[in-house]
Amino acid sequence: MSLINVTNLTFAYDGSYDNIFENVNFQIDTDWKLGFTGRNGRGKTTFLNLLLGKYEYKGNISANVSFEYFPFHVVNKGENTLDVIDNIYPDYLHWKLMRELSLLEVSEDVLYRPFDSLSNGEQTKVLLATLFLKENRFLLIDEPTNHLDMNARKLVSDYLNAKSGFILVSHDRSFLDNCVDHILSINKSNIEVQKGDFSDWWENKKRQDNFELTENEKLRKDIKHLAESAKRTSTWSHEVEKTKNGTTNSGSKLDKGYVGHKAAKMMSRSKAIEHRQQSAIHEKSKLLKNIENSDSLKISQLAFHKNQLIELEKVSIVYGEKTVCSDISFTIEQGERIALSGKNGSGKTSIIKLICSEDIQYTGTFRKGSQLKISYVSQDTSHLQGNLTDFAAKYEIDESLFKAVLRKLDFSRIQFEKDISAYSGGQKKKVLIAKSLCDNVHLHIWDEPLNFIDVISRMQIEELLLEYSPTILFVEHDRGFYNSIATKVIEL
Repeated sequence: MSLINVTNLTFAYDGSYDNIFENVNFQIDTDWKLGFTGRNGRGKTTFLNLLLGKYEYKGNISANVSFEYFPFHVVNKGENTLDVIDNIYPDYLHWKLMRELSLLEVSEDVLYRPFDSLSNGEQTKVLLATLFLKENRFLLIDEPTNHLDMNARKLVSDYLNAKSGFILVSHDRSFLDNCVDHILSINKSNIEVQKGDFSDWWENKKRQDNFELTENEKLRKDIKHLAESAKRTSTWSHEVEKTKNGTTNSGSKLDKGYVGHKAAKMMSRSKAIEHRQQSAIHEKSKLLKNIENSDSLKISQLAFHKNQLIELEKVSIVYGEKTVCSDISFTIEQGERIALSGKNGSGKTSIIKLICSEDIQYTGTFRKGSQLKISYVSQDTSHLQGNLTDFAAKYEIDESLFKAVLRKLDFSRIQFEKDISAYSGGQKKKVLIAKSLCDNVHLHIWDEPLNFIDVISRMQIEELLLEYSPTILFVEHDRGFYNSIATKVIEL
């Protein structure tokens, strides 16, 4: 066991006026299994890079341990998988590699295939197995779940649960709950460490937020009341002081000593009230610094002239000589929230592309309502570039509404000035989702919309879909989201 101490950590990128971290202090144990959470753009990957020594910073990070970052950069994906592993870590023992691959249910034959011929899930598992061959390292595991199907996520989560000594960045609640014993959270104003899994942390956060909101309202009322009392008492003090040179109703002179004493007493009371008011203002200033902006989202979907929008009957999709899925039959009717489920490579994205009118070779019967308007969120965000104003104009959506949705998804106004290509993976995905929410359509189709999206934004999107019940076909491997949203499941 050893400790990692972070003391007065302050960091900003060159040319930026805003600190990503400012006087951050915390301590973690290298035996812990840490889940790392925080909203998109808060600096999770940046902090991992600081641990790796990639940037200069103010403050101190002390650790008697070497760090290892995942995912590894694979230079030549055309090489055999075994050669890829050799390039990453040439000193491994083969029997240990086979042990790790067995735990992840990866067959030995993948080692002798080109790395780029493996599915996304297989590539992730191979690289994770390689990571855990490196002993006496503290592991920094950055979003391993993206593009893993639900079964693979459960398998990887169980695998990590049997390990220790890592920081795991993930936004999948079920995944985190199954394999971490502490949470490291980047909040709006600090970084803190808490014992327990994600659900424990979330319940504690909700309790703390509710306490602060209640306390804030109480102090707000106290401050208003004290301000009125201080003003009233001060006015009385001045009025009494002015009577010192007057007379009583009977014509005799007033006792100036008594009047002065009474005025001083009122002034003292006024000062005491003002002091209490300032104390209350100071206490109030300590609150709400970590309350997240998670205003509810809205979606306005067009009504279609028929109840049935889409029908597939015994549809098979073919690429060249390869059949990716066969005999698929289902309908999409208004108000349904349909989850398209199945392992990676089972044809989910191909079905979506067929529905979205892409040139897909198929057999069977496919019917789509005439004049049906569809909004599509793809897995890929690599094409995004330019500013948000031009993006809104290109897709003919209301710019003000578009930016308002992004604000609710935790975009700061300074983000609006940046090129979209400079956004984090989660922020890029939010651009696509915000655009989709602004589209005037009959049907929304989202292909793995939550990849890279932070937990709180996932909950906002979940609440939106439950409240407005739009017609939607989606592929998503976040088990909590999937179970909560789907009214019908199509298993491929």
